[in-house]
Amino acid sequence: MTKDVIALTPRMPDTRSIINALMAAGPDLRLQSIADGAVLQLCDDGGRPLISVEAPILIQVPGETTRLLGTDVACTSIPIWWVEARASTAVDEAGRAAATFASHLADHLDGTVWPPDTALPPQALTPVDAKTTSAPTPAAVQPAVDVLTDRAAVVIQDRPVVPMSSWLSDTFRSCLVSNRALQIVTPPSTRLSLPTRTALMGPPNRWVVRNPAGGYYDGLFGTELHWHDGAFTPVGNPPGEVPVARAFCDVDVTADSQLLLSLRTCHPADEQLLLGGGLETAWRTLTGTPPSGWATAEPANLPWSRPDITRLARRRVPDGTWIVAVGTPDRPAIATMRIARTTAGVEEDVTIALGYAEGEQPPFDRLPDLAAQLATEHNLHSLLAQRRAARRDLTAPGHFEDLPIPLAFAIGPKPVQEVGFHHARHAPVPVAVQVLGCAELPGLYYPLSESPSVSSWTALQQLMRHLRPANETQGR
Repeated sequence: MTKDVIALTPRMPDTRSIINALMAAGPDLRLQSIADGAVLQLCDDGGRPLISVEAPILIQVPGETTRLLGTDVACTSIPIWWVEARASTAVDEAGRAAATFASHLADHLDGTVWPPDTALPPQALTPVDAKTTSAPTPAAVQPAVDVLTDRAAVVIQDRPVVPMSSWLSDTFRSCLVSNRALQIVTPPSTRLSLPTRTALMGPPNRWVVRNPAGGYYDGLFGTELHWHDGAFTPVGNPPGEVPVARAFCDVDVTADSQLLLSLRTCHPADEQLLLGGGLETAWRTLTGTPPSGWATAEPANLPWSRPDITRLARRRVPDGTWIVAVGTPDRPAIATMRIARTTAGVEEDVTIALGYAEGEQPPFDRLPDLAAQLATEHNLHSLLAQRRAARRDLTAPGHFEDLPIPLAFAIGPKPVQEVGFHHARHAPVPVAVQVLGCAELPGLYYPLSESPSVSSWTALQQLMRHLRPANETQGR
């Protein structure tokens, strides 16, 4: 049984209905709140949390429940309330308590429970004994953490897709502050959403997949892993040898493809600035519509709104703001955007992924026009476009995927001025460089190959060396 149980209800879960459901799960358990009341917990006599329940989320974005929970979700109409309960993996009875809580809530609010096989009929709802004992280790501060050591925070997940939930996002930030690795352990059938995959790409963070043949391996790189000295680390081998799990390499070739964009904009900081313009322009150019929804974590629950995003970012200054944006069910697309106030102005770092099935042609021909619009209207700093053979639904499976192939690179007027127009235009790329915008403040677009292949990486590396500022080159 999964340790994450979600109640999806068309009616709003108020405080009384949530408390009643918690009491049904354990009337003699201790109730406490953390995170300024955003999370309620049921604890045993020893003070160990058995289940943690986050504040309800109103989902107003079509397709989010199916994207993250799968097609077996019975309640998919919107708006819908999402109430997630996470059970401690250290206590056998905790899973039953979470199922009892979610089933009671769903039954009283005309909703459903995910996973469907955890739903309990009213006559089967049985409370957990308050004297339940658990491992004698202290509870982690974050309700998402199952094992906490000096080196790592380990999160165990058993669900179709691991999203960058608010719990997981809080854990990730805590790991950065405490200099710990975030390590997510899943079965081989689990996939990661794009935001979660991005967070686990850099060491020391890891996606740890349970190997059907025994042991563990890294779900993004295939490295065989074992538990050593308080963290999952590569299996010891002679220097230079990196053992890769066979399960990571046993994959079927996909005919699906993805178009990937990484873009950065930098705006002067003024009161009239409206954020998210570059992201929305790219989305409209490539899909014909704006994003469907956004949020600061997954699931994305709010309708797309640049004014709302701008107001949030202003409130958080001097801290930065991170958001996720999603598309409609018929056109898989997802993006992340990090907003930061720097000495240069207000910077937006955006990553966008769009999925295409076999026979669907990604709109590669629109990339030059997109680059021109970003350069002239949205203070483009840089844009990298790539393609790869990968799943249309944009989730990452725990096995090998082809590396992306760069298609084109672009820079805006300010970087062109810094490098020098003549030098920047005469770059060593195999296809003619295109000038973007007006002659007084031009940007430049660099196609990297007439027929994209692995050799496009060589062209991109040569271009990056060419565009490196002269003072940086001299300092090497």
